[in-house]
Amino acid sequence: MSLFNLAATAAFGLESIVADELRRLGVENISIENGKVNFTGDYGTIIDANLWLRCADRVFIQLAVFRASDWDELFDGTKSVPWENIIPENGMMHVVGKSVKSKLHSVPDCQSIVKKAVVESMKRKYRRDIFPEDGPVYKIEISILNDNATLSIDTSGAGLNRRGYRTLQGEAPLRETLAAALVYLSKWGPGRVLADPFCGSGTIPIEAAMIGRNIAPGLLRSFASETWNEIPSKMWKNRREAAREAMSNRHLEISASDINKDVFRYSVANAEKAGVTDCILFQRKPLLEFSSRKKYGCVICNPPYGERLGEKREAALLYREMGRVFSSLDSWSFFILTASEEFEKDFGKKSDKNRKLYNGKIKTRLYQYYGPLPERGGR
Repeated sequence: MSLFNLAATAAFGLESIVADELRRLGVENISIENGKVNFTGDYGTIIDANLWLRCADRVFIQLAVFRASDWDELFDGTKSVPWENIIPENGMMHVVGKSVKSKLHSVPDCQSIVKKAVVESMKRKYRRDIFPEDGPVYKIEISILNDNATLSIDTSGAGLNRRGYRTLQGEAPLRETLAAALVYLSKWGPGRVLADPFCGSGTIPIEAAMIGRNIAPGLLRSFASETWNEIPSKMWKNRREAAREAMSNRHLEISASDINKDVFRYSVANAEKAGVTDCILFQRKPLLEFSSRKKYGCVICNPPYGERLGEKREAALLYREMGRVFSSLDSWSFFILTASEEFEKDFGKKSDKNRKLYNGKIKTRLYQYYGPLPERGGR
């Protein structure tokens, strides 16, 4: 079976986590760049990466990298790719693109040139001028950076954050990929209590439950490459069955609460769709009522940021309240994502570590407060 140069794209700050996920899948030849992780693999690797990657955005086949400082170079470099061996005669050739710091700065023109070159390549095999394009979709991406062009095909389709369970959501929901990354960064695992007192649509608790139960994040959805003739449908079926068999029924202690009745209702519905309602305790209550008799628990939360002036003052008051409420949980660890630069001052305690992450286009920091762990006597 052929090996491909593959890439998993990721939000800034999550690349190393995606690389770790790929290593756990047994993937080889991993290298990290800004915004993506490169690796090699076959069709089985493509399926596993789409089914199992929790923190990546999409999985691409990288077909060519070449210099493209003018239209002729872009056309010739694209035409030299054996598209006719990849795309069937009726394949839907959808071209998207981006250009940064390059002479070819018009993205629509780049897309048009690439589409023409792909069609010319297809003519070599199919001996026709017009293609029906009524078959499976092949989303081709042309990316030009500093006059260097990269041609890729998207194997995922919709972003990998689209797990298929979040049918209801409140305002400014946290992406599933980032929520999963927060769980990984917390080092939480089954055997410890996990709590989110600002659960919103329930994304963090649900992602934690899926990690704790080893539920593949892509089980509830389909992918663009599932429709491709090159990848046998039986291979997809077998990999999905293997993923279902890998699921566990281990006991988890996860609590999720929120004061907003609408988002609370959303979180319960989403957890039910994800199949994890039996391991998450949902409660509608304000932060002031948050408490626990358990030891060595872990709070992972994404409280309101307060982007506007009046809301910033409210957010600052909330962070002070968090500091008071959480201070009673002296054996717990806290992982708090916020865009506030004054969070530590308002919270009343300097973090042990913080990490810059992007929630969509919003620059945030994950403030990490480490409590003792029973198995090691502290951290």
